[in-house]
Amino acid sequence: MNNEHPETIPSEEPTQWEITQAEDVFLPSVRVRLGWADIEAAVERGAIVPSEAHALWSSWASPGSDQRVSAAELAPPAAQPVPTGVPMAPMPGLASGPAFSFTNTLYYFGGMLAIGAMTLFMTLGWELFGAWGVFALAVGYMVGALLVARNLMLQRLRTPAGVLATLAVCLVPLATWALQSGLGFWPEGANDNYRDYHRFIDWRWLTLELATLAAAVVMLRRFRLPFMVMPVAVTIWYLSMDVAHMLMQKEGFDWQFTRDVSLVFGLATCAIAVWVDLRTLASTHPLNRQDFAFWLYLFGAIMFWCGLSLRESDSEINKFIYALINVGLVFLGAAIGRRVFTVLGAIGVASYLGYLSYRVFEDSLLFPFALTLLGLGVVALGIWWQRREAAIHAKLAGWLPAALKPLAAG
Repeated sequence: MNNEHPETIPSEEPTQWEITQAEDVFLPSVRVRLGWADIEAAVERGAIVPSEAHALWSSWASPGSDQRVSAAELAPPAAQPVPTGVPMAPMPGLASGPAFSFTNTLYYFGGMLAIGAMTLFMTLGWELFGAWGVFALAVGYMVGALLVARNLMLQRLRTPAGVLATLAVCLVPLATWALQSGLGFWPEGANDNYRDYHRFIDWRWLTLELATLAAAVVMLRRFRLPFMVMPVAVTIWYLSMDVAHMLMQKEGFDWQFTRDVSLVFGLATCAIAVWVDLRTLASTHPLNRQDFAFWLYLFGAIMFWCGLSLRESDSEINKFIYALINVGLVFLGAAIGRRVFTVLGAIGVASYLGYLSYRVFEDSLLFPFALTLLGLGVVALGIWWQRREAAIHAKLAGWLPAALKPLAAG
């Protein structure tokens, strides 16, 4: 059988049970260290169903249980001797989501190709089917994707199920556009082709975006798969731009206005991500404790940082404030454990330092050497940070407000 999913792919390979019989993993003297994160990872891999995982962990971790250990017993090996004849397996790393193995890479690559075909790469050739033909195709694809996702969920293949469910969410705006066009309810205007949905800002897309958000909420309640939040984050961004341009009565593309809206809405999206994150960490159900805030943090941080970085100013004070904001992003990411803030902040700080080195050594032969030293300094800082990341995280987490401290613990 296949070692990853032995219940789904029969073959002539020996089972995992048969393989482990040749090893000494079942000896009574063997002990392993497990945490709730390891049980969650096992659920994610499909090794155990969520209901059984919750019941099993509750029996292990309940007060008075023989399996429950105190903090003192979890001290590093150097702090307490290991009993002779009792090998201890190393504590596995915490898993925040599915690992990017080759199998998962194929899942996401294939899924993104299908999503792109139904969204970004939609061509005028689809208009040959007519509005009702496009509606029938979109609904057919959507129903098929949901049925396959449901079947994959029953087989405990949550990653490909998430990809298929996300494809279904991404088909909602296409079906909504075709339905409106078929019923004659599509407003007259320049952008009357669906392929313009991802290209132009227009208030006419509001019905598509609202329908997508409503469908995503329903599907998330049914499937509870974090990847489905990705189209939600994109749609909320689209919705904000279209609503803002409608209220401001903007026509066409206004670069500065678009940039400023992205900055403000990036902050709002990050605030929503914090709210989702706190609710997730407060939940006790395994399916609700998945990282639903990841895509909101990612898109929110990118929108805010790009809107901030694309602002032009000749003031040295403004450039210095920009650098300070990026330093704050670095520390914020380290405090709450969201590296997207740390990465973007580090890029911003490096850009500012590169600007300073250019101004100081402008038209000088020393500029290449200064830039080289700057790059090596950033590498050295990365090494220093890696060696002290846990201590830095603990220190910065202590500065967080009480309401946000669960983010550091998560």
